[in-house]
Amino acid sequence: MSRIVIIGGHGKVALLLAPLLVERGDDVVSLIRDPAQAEDVEATGATPLVVSVEDASQQELAAAFDGADAVVWSAGAGGKGGPERTEAVDREAAIRSMEAAKAPPWLAM
Repeated sequence: MSRIVIIGGHGKVALLLAPLLVERGDDVVSLIRDPAQAEDVEATGATPLVVSVEDASQQELAAAFDGADAVVWSAGAGGKGGPERTEAVDREAAIRSMEAAKAPPWLAM
């Protein structure tokens, strides 16, 4: 059993992936930006965790990844919010997430 964190846990791909991972016995944590999305995520068998990748620092992301065996990027602005939001999520947050995933766990403290 692995602990897998899915970033963008309420997206179309994540909502399809989570139940597959849960079915094979993995512990799945899905990062969501809106608490109202928690019920949909719970229905997949994953545990929702409210963390906005758009706003979270590298340290906050590292804390969310603590104990994870794998991190899956499934987030994206989806064309909502214009070029600025696309840059903030699809590039800047993705880079912060990659840096957080490779950061030593004590940085999350």
